[in-house]
Amino acid sequence: MLTMDKVHAFHIPVMGTGFSIDTPVKVAQYGISSVISLADDRLIEEMRQYYCEVMDDPYVPITKYEQDFRAKRITAYLDLVDQIVKKNFGAVKESCFEAGSEITKYFEMLSEKSPLKTLYRKMLATTEPEAKKAIQDQLRTEMKPGDINVNIMTKLDRSNFSPDRKELPAEFSDALAALRGYAKSTLTSAIVLSAGVNRRLYTYFGKFEDFYADATGFIKKKIILKVSDYRSSIIQGRFFAKKGLWVSEYRVESGLNCGGHAFASDGYLLGPILDEFRNKKKELISGLHSICNKALQFKNRISFDKPHETTITAQGGIGTSRENKFLMDHYRLDGTGWATPFLLVPEATNVDEGTLKRLSSADEDDLYLSDVSPLGVPFNNLKGSDSDTEKQRRADRGRPGSACPKGFLVSNTEFTEKAICTASRQYQKLKIEQLETLNLSDEAFQQEYDAIVKKACICNDLAESPRINHDITKKGVGQFTAVCPGPNMAYFTRIVPLKEMVGHIYGRLNLLNTTYRQNMFIKELQMYVEYFKKEVEKQAIEPTEHQIAYFNEFKANLMEGIEYYREVFPQMIEETKEYRQRALGELEQFKQKIEQFIAQHRHIFRDSFPNLAPVTA
Repeated sequence: MLTMDKVHAFHIPVMGTGFSIDTPVKVAQYGISSVISLADDRLIEEMRQYYCEVMDDPYVPITKYEQDFRAKRITAYLDLVDQIVKKNFGAVKESCFEAGSEITKYFEMLSEKSPLKTLYRKMLATTEPEAKKAIQDQLRTEMKPGDINVNIMTKLDRSNFSPDRKELPAEFSDALAALRGYAKSTLTSAIVLSAGVNRRLYTYFGKFEDFYADATGFIKKKIILKVSDYRSSIIQGRFFAKKGLWVSEYRVESGLNCGGHAFASDGYLLGPILDEFRNKKKELISGLHSICNKALQFKNRISFDKPHETTITAQGGIGTSRENKFLMDHYRLDGTGWATPFLLVPEATNVDEGTLKRLSSADEDDLYLSDVSPLGVPFNNLKGSDSDTEKQRRADRGRPGSACPKGFLVSNTEFTEKAICTASRQYQKLKIEQLETLNLSDEAFQQEYDAIVKKACICNDLAESPRINHDITKKGVGQFTAVCPGPNMAYFTRIVPLKEMVGHIYGRLNLLNTTYRQNMFIKELQMYVEYFKKEVEKQAIEPTEHQIAYFNEFKANLMEGIEYYREVFPQMIEETKEYRQRALGELEQFKQKIEQFIAQHRHIFRDSFPNLAPVTA
């Protein structure tokens, strides 16, 4: 269902640091909401310079020598994007209702279920001039632009230092400065928080009035939590509620079947997670409303008789209009997120030509969960990307690692007092030197060496596409794009206009290629089974009691998820009978694979198979 202030029932999530950096400028005028990453203030400042030139506005640089430069850069860019979107939307709104016009494109892209689309069709069918003009005026009045939302990845919260190398106060850390930059902007939108809890960041929200509801219940800057399960929503929602702050949306994302970094759950699958949200949504809202009101009363603020609007959305691996419809209808969602397919839509995202070609030709084997991220978190990757090619070239030349030009992912203090990045040349040199003192066998040395040099400079390379597209270069400096598509990319092999991708989402056309594509729930299950087996095999020889308990819980959650899907798949009435039967067959295959695997590791899963013969020497 559509909420009152939304034009479309889908949004475009954040993609990398650069791929959606100016997506609102491209799509917000058509009512489509999207998300800008606030991670890279250098890229943000470069994009502000670019758009100032496009808009013929004066550009005054905000240099790194200015106090609070990170927050100032973010505020200035978001204000500029807000200005551009308002101008673009105004132009769309004032264009003529005629074939090929911008306002016609706006309404033709709407879902057939949209009340605005119904009114638009009524206008087209009206022949009396005055009546037609009256409906057109009403349509213009009810048009809305998409939201210019922003994202902070909470784990990216580097401490910063003054020019004399003294550590600055906490409010100048990367995440807090980014929040301050957004809070001071002119935007009326939402901030998406991803990658877990950051208590000092969450506490800092209370410093800014825009995050509190006014006397009418209006919240100028809303909070969206990207979560992996219901329990996480309760924990984080309560944290904000105890400060009198309301979480307006819980954005549920598949742990593995997504783009970018993949934060695996303990074997909890998306379907059962969404089922819990559907069944407990009222309980969640009611509980948080009570907590929030108590906090507001304690702060001598206005409390509210009714909870503020709370929406539940889902994203990660959605690939067909039927999947989208099932999610919306069965789980009573308020919206869905589509990311990876939009990488093939130049009207929506910033992907350089070379990377576009690689993405459009990528098959299932080219898309994989990698260990290239310095964060130590699985990272969706594309084989043969310019970033990976350049990384290997440096290693082959005997100079592995990056110069670390930005340092947003610094976290390691193994060799240095000040944190450095594991993808940096400095760290990899020190780590390899340490490795050389361990007298390892050639095979063991190579294995450890490969693990060191595979880390990539993603905080720089994920920002290269918009810099290439907008000719933002530094003389003599190469540009090597990293890209982070989800597995869905294998089934979209054509660069398409925005209107066609929106049409695909709403079921007006089909953009999938002929490659067999599993149901999104099956694909996620496959990825979790592969992840589970890999994690167990890492510790298979001498697992600790804690690891054994974790693996058994993981296995139990996977099995419960499979049983849940046995009941759900027959309810997918939009799909053919053959499709549903094949999905059920695939479920059974994965169940058997899990059972065979745990039987091979009886010393870990002994309690689950009491009738198995004891392990013998």
